Amino acid sequence: MSRSPTVTLTLVSGHLDRGAYVFEERGTSVVGRSGNCSPRLPSDEHHRTVSRHHCLLDVNPPAIRIRDLGSLNGTYLNGRKIGQRAKDETPEEAAAQTYPEHDLTDGDRIRIGDTVFRVDIHAEDTVSRARCTRCGRDVGDEAGFLPGDYLCAACQARPGAILRMLLDLAHPGHGELGVIAGYALLQELGRGGMGVVHLARHEPSGREVALKVMLPRVATRPEARERFLREAALTRALRHPNIAALEGAGYCEGVFFFTTEYCTAGGLDTLLRRSGGRLPVDEAVGFAVQALRGLEAAHGQGVVHRDLSPSNILLHKAPDGSLTAKISDFGLAKAFDRAGLSGLTRTGDAMGKPRFMPARQVTNFKDAKPAVDVWALAACLYNMLTGVYPRDFPPGEDPWRIVLESPAVPVRERDPEVPWALADVIDQALREEPAFGFHTAADLRQALLEATHG
Repeated sequence: MSRSPTVTLTLVSGHLDRGAYVFEERGTSVVGRSGNCSPRLPSDEHHRTVSRHHCLLDVNPPAIRIRDLGSLNGTYLNGRKIGQRAKDETPEEAAAQTYPEHDLTDGDRIRIGDTVFRVDIHAEDTVSRARCTRCGRDVGDEAGFLPGDYLCAACQARPGAILRMLLDLAHPGHGELGVIAGYALLQELGRGGMGVVHLARHEPSGREVALKVMLPRVATRPEARERFLREAALTRALRHPNIAALEGAGYCEGVFFFTTEYCTAGGLDTLLRRSGGRLPVDEAVGFAVQALRGLEAAHGQGVVHRDLSPSNILLHKAPDGSLTAKISDFGLAKAFDRAGLSGLTRTGDAMGKPRFMPARQVTNFKDAKPAVDVWALAACLYNMLTGVYPRDFPPGEDPWRIVLESPAVPVRERDPEVPWALADVIDQALREEPAFGFHTAADLRQALLEATHG
């Protein structure tokens, strides 16, 4: 029976409790002495030269990449130093640099202090050549020679054209494409690194939806496809006034597609741009409270978003002009990544949006708890009130190092006009040590209501 690709860090020398760290699916790890690192190196005489957050591993078996995080004494790859901050630099000053990333191969050795790991890569299930599922072009190394459906770079660059082709092929009796049968595209709503979203109309009923395609960056193996669609099925079960409903999901020849509730007023990020970057206190808190109701419902069903930001808090305008906040993409982007479908990206972009992410989500990528969504929602509220992010992200500095090393700036230091009671709640919500300030959406929602309404 064939095996899926794996990456193993095998301890060659050192003083750790575990002899091997096995990665069977997409994930990231921060290596260092901090309690939230994995592998965690002990604070003993053998590891005095190891930083709290020493280096970052980005893994998508059989691929693995490493980057030093501005450690004091450097990370060594096959005996060569690949990163180290200057002796007179603080960890915060080191964040002003982005250290190069290095792709690892089978047999490479990583030394951190006196600890040495060997990289063992299992990828025996390969194909001699690979062809694009859509155009048939020989893609060679582009697909990594892994079996599965794959779209070449040229086809990936034309997601709209792929969607139109699928719509032309779709009809009610088509098992794979029946989800999108009868839809016509009206206009593009947005696009990102993984796909494109269109406003579409169901011609038989006249109903409008958001139709999204997501394009994997790697060969789509059956197990990864099934894992992602299983998580999408959990999202489809979510029904709440403050969640943009996922109505249909499918896959055909290397392309995932979804139909979701269309929110007529766009994203919260768009409203912020139109409003000069800030919203009045009552309006901002109102949107936050609504979004927290959606989070509370999702968390109650065991679903965590993991990637919350103003861009996926959508607004629906009622006939009376009132706006309702609805959380969209509930878990889809992170599920796509967790299934390994986004591949590896430079600087770890696939991990999410660092501006709205707690440090614990970086160090514990796979095991995201509801509290990470609560933190991210508080960061969104902070952004609505101040026009900036809880942490400073100067251009050119390493965003992931900033997330790991820098706590949130108290909100009244950004804007002294934020009411004291509200500021206390927001600052508490953005605390991470020794524990998250709020663990549930209900607790934060109640605290916001009490701070603003007495």
